[in-house]
Amino acid sequence: MTDAAPFTALRDVLALEQVDENTFVGQSLPQLNGRVYGGQVLAQALLAAGATNPAGRQPHSLHGYFLRPGALDIPIRLEVERLRDGRSFSARRVHAFQGDKAILSMITSAQEDQPGIDQQQPMPAAPDPETLESAVAKLSTIEHPVAKFWTSTAAFDVRHVGSSLYLGPDRNGDDRQMVWLRARGTLGDDQLMHRAMMIYACDQLMLEPVMRRADLDWGTRGLSIASLDHAMWWHRDARADEWLLYVQSSPSAQGGRGLGSARVFAQDGTLVASIAQEGMIRVPDES
Repeated sequence: MTDAAPFTALRDVLALEQVDENTFVGQSLPQLNGRVYGGQVLAQALLAAGATNPAGRQPHSLHGYFLRPGALDIPIRLEVERLRDGRSFSARRVHAFQGDKAILSMITSAQEDQPGIDQQQPMPAAPDPETLESAVAKLSTIEHPVAKFWTSTAAFDVRHVGSSLYLGPDRNGDDRQMVWLRARGTLGDDQLMHRAMMIYACDQLMLEPVMRRADLDWGTRGLSIASLDHAMWWHRDARADEWLLYVQSSPSAQGGRGLGSARVFAQDGTLVASIAQEGMIRVPDES
């Protein structure tokens, strides 16, 4: 694939087929593990819900549960339930099915643009993303099938502030990390699509703080990891095709589950979103 091809492939997968006023169908991108990528089906569910909202209402929050692994070769049917359309807010529930089995259940709320209190936490100091090494460039030099697949299908440019977890653990015992992220293509001005792209992108990062604190990396032998649930709040408009800084941490991990959180800032310091995700993280018992 060329640099633009992964981004184009993602755009194509997020272009849902509308069957009726509340039903949509989507396809899946290839994955080495043979399962549907969670960020993809979550983004598709948000787009399906957004297509049923009154004009001018953008999603401000989302809460989803991943119920089953999805198969790559089976279309995903997205069924939207219109829970409420109030004067300012609209609520939607979306179930994603393959056959008669649900693989995702999500509820989202959208709001008209309205005035109100405007305050935020400041963005921490971070180096300019253009001064950092791109994960795509770094991994493209590695002769390994996983690295080759990832770099050939990466729709986003990922740049860690400090060490990444691709080639080894951090060994500092610290759960904090910062990552710059930007789509490898240009989007229009559709804010719903930008928010869907943000969901797609962040799912690959959200559990890294848990791994970082546990001295794990993506190459840890026997590592088993899967998203369980995902919550996201959009505070302000954002562009997924411009640099976004994910400021991440992990408050807790136990019982084979770990919780990751993130605040997302535009490059000018505007806080655009907050995210939380719990996932299953298991490693072989070597005792």
